[in-house]
Amino acid sequence: MSWLRSILRATTLPQPSSLLTHLRLMSNLPENTVYSGPTPQTQRVTLSQLRQKHKNSQPITMVTAYDYPSAVHLDMAAIDICLVGDSASMVVHGHDTTLPITLDEMLVHCRAVARGAKTPLLVGDLPFGTYECSSKQAVDTAVRILKEGGMDAIKLEGGSPSRIVAAKAIVEAGIAVIGHVGLTPQAISVLGGFRPQGRNVASAVKVVETALALQEAGCFAVVLECVPAPVAAATTAALQIPTIGIGAGPYCSGQVLVYHDLLGMLQHPHHAKVTPKFSKQYARVGDVINKALLEYKEDVTNGSFPDAKHSPYKISETDANGFLNELQKLGFDKAVSAASEVVQKIVAKSTK
Repeated sequence: MSWLRSILRATTLPQPSSLLTHLRLMSNLPENTVYSGPTPQTQRVTLSQLRQKHKNSQPITMVTAYDYPSAVHLDMAAIDICLVGDSASMVVHGHDTTLPITLDEMLVHCRAVARGAKTPLLVGDLPFGTYECSSKQAVDTAVRILKEGGMDAIKLEGGSPSRIVAAKAIVEAGIAVIGHVGLTPQAISVLGGFRPQGRNVASAVKVVETALALQEAGCFAVVLECVPAPVAAATTAALQIPTIGIGAGPYCSGQVLVYHDLLGMLQHPHHAKVTPKFSKQYARVGDVINKALLEYKEDVTNGSFPDAKHSPYKISETDANGFLNELQKLGFDKAVSAASEVVQKIVAKSTK
């Protein structure tokens, strides 16, 4: 046992100051990576923070986005809410309406956004056909949006009695809900197309009453789409929860636009046909993209890309000659000629 005691006396245990270093070495998490992505922010926007903004009459910002790159940009801009909208059906998938997109497709968009947006509150749309049959179906779909999609809340359209019941059931299941009244794109077969709402007495009153019913069901906010500004103002004043306007004038508690629309991302006839009149373009990114693609095509066609600057990977002269010898042994004469020609060109350029 004397040999064991001598070993124990000779062993130096890590001091507290170096304990973190030892833990770091034992961790299975990488200390740093090449593709580490954006530096994580502090914490995600919460419902309490949104309520406080609303209480203090501070406008709430919301943007609809569908993928990781756009979500990262929303994160950097400190947007309050990111909505993963079923409008992806039109904007991303090229359909004429929001109806075709499936729940599985929506979940792909939700997961991508969740990986990119670390601070906005994340809200996922319930797509058409996934919540209308029963409250159970609505709750089941909402659960999937949170569990599989990584969202913090869901949004559902409409204010029919069955939708109000569905919203209440989802809230009672412990899931935060945003309501949506006015123009509800999923109901275009009933509305007769993408038509503004609240433009006559009965329709305007219905907007207010529906918003109140959604508030009573437990929704934490209501989207008002394509309604006259006075109707939106009246609805906002009648509610105790925030209203988020889209084509509803400046008198709402906040505003929402689609990422692609506000950036002027898509410049082609189909998108021009479906881009709403109320959407302000803060840039014309689509024009920049088109110009860049045309320049790329021209550079590839005329052989100016890639040039030496964009061909950074080198092989030494010794290894190049060895490579040529091996090719020669294998009988790849054309390959030897092609590689030799390139080597000669590189050497010639380097000696100029």
